[in-house]
Amino acid sequence: MKVARRMVRDVITIPPSATVNDALRLLHESNIRHLPVVDGETFAGFIAETDLRQVLLLPGGNDIRIRDVMNTDPVTIGPEENLEEAARRIYEYKIGGLPVLEDGKLVGIVTVGDILAAFIEIMGVLQASSRIDLVLGEDAEAFESVSRIIKKKGGDIISVGMGDAPAPDKKYYFFRLKKCDVDPIAESLRKGGYEVMSVIH
Repeated sequence: MKVARRMVRDVITIPPSATVNDALRLLHESNIRHLPVVDGETFAGFIAETDLRQVLLLPGGNDIRIRDVMNTDPVTIGPEENLEEAARRIYEYKIGGLPVLEDGKLVGIVTVGDILAAFIEIMGVLQASSRIDLVLGEDAEAFESVSRIIKKKGGDIISVGMGDAPAPDKKYYFFRLKKCDVDPIAESLRKGGYEVMSVIH
């Protein structure tokens, strides 16, 4: 999934000449935590609410200009990059959001909340669903075989997750299905020689 699909396009911004007090008021009124700083049409920097709160501790902190405290070289991302890359940068740099730039121009912002919403959509967490957890070996055909069995038995796969199984040469798969009777599917998988770890109706 591309960043462009999940980013906020109607971005609230602030000029570098604004004060810390102006920025905090704007954050509060808009119920947001990050502000891209734009000088005319030029992206100039980025400021987070946590940074602004720290500035308030300085003498005259309310009246300090944003240009003097903003991050002029923030971590950014492009609209055509993958959302997974946005998530990696947010995690690596321990930040809450990324300005989205195209040819140096601000075109959006993507935050932790946007990425979480995308993850929930992809995984189908909010849909009524069933789940089958399996342990498979390294054979690539095993995944295809399991998928065929599930579909043949009437299962409709929403998403698939993967984790480490106790054995180093095996993988733990989580098949989330549209709500259905999963017992017959699990039984067919067992008959096919696959190790069913758990079933969630």
